[in-house]
Amino acid sequence: MKLLIISTSQRPDSQSTKVGRYIAESSFSSPHAMGYSIHHLELCQFNLPFWDGEEDNKGEQWPEIEQSVDEADALVLITPEWGGMASPLLKNFLLMCTREETAHKPALLISVSSGIGGTYPIVEVKMNALKNNKLVPIPDHLIIRNVSNVLNAVPEGARDIALRERVQYSLYMLHQYAQALAPIRQQHAGQAYPKQQEYCYGM
Repeated sequence: MKLLIISTSQRPDSQSTKVGRYIAESSFSSPHAMGYSIHHLELCQFNLPFWDGEEDNKGEQWPEIEQSVDEADALVLITPEWGGMASPLLKNFLLMCTREETAHKPALLISVSSGIGGTYPIVEVKMNALKNNKLVPIPDHLIIRNVSNVLNAVPEGARDIALRERVQYSLYMLHQYAQALAPIRQQHAGQAYPKQQEYCYGM
């Protein structure tokens, strides 16, 4: 199975990217990840336009991202909290994705905060960013608070250790959802989902 981690901060070498790297590197040693191939994308490294709704206007680098999303069995979406909002890069990315690449794939949502916030981006993404691409957010989202003090090279105290254990649990559950949803995607591989054109938009 293939896991795709996407960091969506607009800053290079961000704390969101640090969290993504931690997940990518620690997941290889996790029992549930045996057989998983893990790929980490940092969206700010790509020159993606703010999408205008036209399929031909997604930029020259979009096919590389699109292929990674299409091949993935599960996604980890990491966003910083800026002014109580999810990253514009994340929202733009989700608008550019189509059902063909994302439908019925589980996603672990992670919000990163330099302080004690982080709740609003999770709520925002669950409320209005997954309706038409049909990604399935699992219940076990993560909020990484005071992120500069955790998930660094060496664990720093009980809170950091507990957070690392919670990350591994959430990845385990993501793996379970990926396995459970795989038959739905396989059943309709190469053909349109029933009533897909009639009910292509969520409610």
